[in-house]
Amino acid sequence: MPNPTAAMIVIGDEILSGRTRDANMYYLAGELTQAGIDLREVRVVSDDRGAIIAAVQAVSAAYDHVFTSGGIGPTHDDITADCIAAAFSKEIDVRDDARQILERHYAATGTALNAARLRMARIPDDAVLIDNPVSSAPGFTLENVHVMAGVPSVFKAMVESLLPTLTGGAPLVSETLRIDRGEGDIAGPLGALAAEYPMLSMGSYPFQKKSGKYGSNVVIRGSDAALVHKVVQELAASFQK
Repeated sequence: MPNPTAAMIVIGDEILSGRTRDANMYYLAGELTQAGIDLREVRVVSDDRGAIIAAVQAVSAAYDHVFTSGGIGPTHDDITADCIAAAFSKEIDVRDDARQILERHYAATGTALNAARLRMARIPDDAVLIDNPVSSAPGFTLENVHVMAGVPSVFKAMVESLLPTLTGGAPLVSETLRIDRGEGDIAGPLGALAAEYPMLSMGSYPFQKKSGKYGSNVVIRGSDAALVHKVVQELAASFQK
């Protein structure tokens, strides 16, 4: 049985403008690989209502899971929760359980739970909260969309809370083979193996040595470690003849 599939939507003008370098995609990809969930697509969208709704609707229909990061804070441009609600035609308002989490957190820190902070307790109807052990403001899951914060430390904590609740598959493994040949030499044997073993993912990543000669790191990935190793050995042997 194939592993579950996933997409990620990274939300924020600061990512698209280059002001902020996204670290969440790199982290999530590694965690999903270990969990046996196949990350197939990543989209980066602006803080635009129409763009967020369209992206959510498109990828939620195409994949088993969708993970979002960004846009669930207290400021006016944090519109992700409203957009997720709209994407699934749900109402959204301050929810008692989310409010209570924030009340406990801010009471403990001696900080006022003002109107701006209370925005983080606005949760779409029928959503399930995602625990946030770092700053308390919860994420949530609605349908197959998991909505989390953009701050890397908070995103990481939310992923750690969420992943044990999801059903994964066989962890993906990979092996890398360095071949000191140009991709033009590698393409034929690699293409033949890709056709013979469609259940594996095979990629060629070229480099140029200081001498000016070319080579490539070939990465083969799959859920069957023995098969991955077998195919790597077959590819290596084809360049030893």
